Amino acid sequence: MTRFDDIPETALAWHRAGKGAALATVVETWGSAPRRVGSQLAISGAGEIAGSVSGGCVEGAVVAEALDAIEDGKPVMLEYGVTDGDAFAVGLACGGTIRVLVEPVGSVLPEPLLADLVLARDARVPVAYVTGMTAIRRLEREGHGERFRMDRSGFEEDGETFVAIHNPPLRLIIVGAVHIAQALVPMARIAGYDPLLIDPRESFASEARFPGETILHEWPDEAVQAYGLDSRTALVLLTHDPKLDDPALAEALRSDIFYIGALGSTRTHAKRVERLEQAGFSKHEIARIHGPIGLDIGAAGPAEIAVAVLAEITRVLRLGA
Repeated sequence: MTRFDDIPETALAWHRAGKGAALATVVETWGSAPRRVGSQLAISGAGEIAGSVSGGCVEGAVVAEALDAIEDGKPVMLEYGVTDGDAFAVGLACGGTIRVLVEPVGSVLPEPLLADLVLARDARVPVAYVTGMTAIRRLEREGHGERFRMDRSGFEEDGETFVAIHNPPLRLIIVGAVHIAQALVPMARIAGYDPLLIDPRESFASEARFPGETILHEWPDEAVQAYGLDSRTALVLLTHDPKLDDPALAEALRSDIFYIGALGSTRTHAKRVERLEQAGFSKHEIARIHGPIGLDIGAAGPAEIAVAVLAEITRVLRLGA
């Protein structure tokens, strides 16, 4: 799967092409900003850009400062006050302040360090880029558990050291090409997930029913093994069929996948639990399964059930429960 936020990759490519490049990172902003802390803009020495730091308010000024920073070979911390009028123009109720750290590649952000960051992102390894005006720039894979879970970049307590979180893109694996899946797939994509649909029944998992989506006509356990399960992946089982759901559940319970949900009534789930206990899984392991699936919002019909499922996935991702 390709990333949609390929800003570090773009900056590295421009630098290696001899154009010069800088990375601009939002390090502080107002509460209702269109771009959250950690958002990035890549700028080439030729004035090309990729990404965004404000949604349009300050990009022009940031590019001009970045070109100077590339020329000088020094980092720059920029601060802009956004007026109420400018904020309203990009969809905000009021203005505020935005701070942006600009780092030229090579002279400030070492090329090998940026290359290592790109490799970690490509390998779906969560990594924190530690930086700041005076910090020793480095990558860290440990010690930022809460930041990784919350996708939350920000300053450390010293107010000088900034931690930029680079998590792998979110993925949602859906087993069962049923009506709920037809609603859940587009909702998940809007919410930032890369969906994968698995169902060996080609009449269900067809291009006509899921146009343009990634579909695997394989047995679910084989498919999830090949696709891979990690801490940025959620699994939803919608078939009601133990011979399809249970093997995939077993694979998920052996992984560090962050969410497992299975469709079915309380009685159906009780039978599922019994089968998994007989297969050797502990009560603690089985408790990871959300079943019946979704938040209890009184959902009726496939679309509302999909809303409940996505809401529960979001709660687990952001709150851990």
